[in-house]
Amino acid sequence: MPISQQGNVNTTSLIVPDLYVQIVSPQNLVLNGVPTNIIGVVGSASWGPVNEPAIVATMADYARQFGGIVPRKYDMGTQVATAVQQGAQNFRCVRITDGTDTAAATAVPGSNATFTAIHTGSLGNNVTLTLGDGSQPNTWMLTVMLPGFLPEVYDGLTGNGAPFWSGLAAAVNSGLGPQRGPSQLIIASAGGTTASPAPFSLTLGASSAGTDGASQVGSGQLIGADTAGRSGMYALRGQRCGIGILTDCDDSTTWSTQAAFGLDEGIYMILTTPAGDTIANAVTTIGQAGLNSYAAKLMFGDWLWWQDQANNTVRLVSPQGFAAGRLANLSPEQSSLNKQIYGILGSQRTGTPKSGQNTTYASADLGAILGAGLDVISNPQPGGSYWGVRGGNNTSSNAATDGDNYTRLTNYIAETLSAGMGQYVGQVINTNLFQQIRSTQLSFLNNMFRQGLLGSTDGSLPFSVICDASNNPPSRTGLGYVQSDAQVQYQAINERFIVNVEGGQTVQVSMQTLPTGQVS
Repeated sequence: MPISQQGNVNTTSLIVPDLYVQIVSPQNLVLNGVPTNIIGVVGSASWGPVNEPAIVATMADYARQFGGIVPRKYDMGTQVATAVQQGAQNFRCVRITDGTDTAAATAVPGSNATFTAIHTGSLGNNVTLTLGDGSQPNTWMLTVMLPGFLPEVYDGLTGNGAPFWSGLAAAVNSGLGPQRGPSQLIIASAGGTTASPAPFSLTLGASSAGTDGASQVGSGQLIGADTAGRSGMYALRGQRCGIGILTDCDDSTTWSTQAAFGLDEGIYMILTTPAGDTIANAVTTIGQAGLNSYAAKLMFGDWLWWQDQANNTVRLVSPQGFAAGRLANLSPEQSSLNKQIYGILGSQRTGTPKSGQNTTYASADLGAILGAGLDVISNPQPGGSYWGVRGGNNTSSNAATDGDNYTRLTNYIAETLSAGMGQYVGQVINTNLFQQIRSTQLSFLNNMFRQGLLGSTDGSLPFSVICDASNNPPSRTGLGYVQSDAQVQYQAINERFIVNVEGGQTVQVSMQTLPTGQVS
């Protein structure tokens, strides 16, 4: 009684009398949507791998992998922190440098043994190493510490002369087994040392300081290169990010490049104009840059005052992180328009709370900003006196594609289909295949409909899928082509709400009579 998967046995050529059981895969396959809350952030940091995306969920995660927030332009941690305040909790962070970054290092006095920070950056200057008596007689223990990190303890080191230093280096670099893995802070080198071990206490940065390589960082490093060993923005390829930020990148010559990358990867790129920008200059610049794409959201350069609690100071920071964090914490059919943003103390236009300045945007100002394809974070909002994104638009000049919701919902649907529909490649083309393809897509779209991501104003079904002989004639299928055509109607965003009120002494009010039994 052989058991096999359907399709693995030619059932038209069986000879032996027997029971043949075939496992049939479910015919109605389903698609699970891809995440839409992943934010890719590129910027400088004081620690961590360079040009390698790392997963970050919280500021504690960020500190362990990239060090603390540094109060300077292009600091990646600042944008992560402002996004976290909006509820964002899924990041892919890429550290970039100007190429001058160095790793902190030190040598053991009287020997050639050295210890070097595992990453470049100034945070490595705080790593301390202590060699003392081990927990067992005639053994040594090395302790590696960095504030904010768990201590690394290498106990039970034995030997003398060269064997000791070789064993210590092996313990640090390879670990001591399951209980004590390789160091996440330093790299050790015995250096051929033959001296007898002696107690020491060292700090890595004391003799050879680590540097961040951030002083000359600019748009070139943020964009990076799309070659082998991708760098900068291009290191985010394949990371499934829904939103992307090049920290503080206010260089208009990069905008089209960022938009093109966003189209390639299905990423909504959040851009910014320079701090203190004027409306006239911003409008002129976006026109000169030729930026006209639903893949990019350009924030006007009215930068925001923010309380940097890590450094106990109020700083002027880019609006990118606030906008990205708010979008990441919204379902993709939603717009950032009129959604409250948290943690803002003021803006360059309004001033800080203690400045006494209170300048808001006039309708003409907002009309010029939004009409040019920019967006801005401001206070008040249509819903009240709070900070929020005022337009909810991208840089597309097409009214059908210029909303946050169009970009994010389109990318969501496309990425989900890309991730799940490839299972049908290599299958035999027949009516059954057409039915499976159509049912899979309809199931996914029905789920979106039931969860409110899709809808209509008249209650009709807002989608359709065609995959049959009508759009797959034999002349095409005979060449190995299969085509599925889907139409999806998005829900529009209420941007211009008109309430008509007729009042006056002469107004005649007509009362509506409801059917019997209907509650008003």
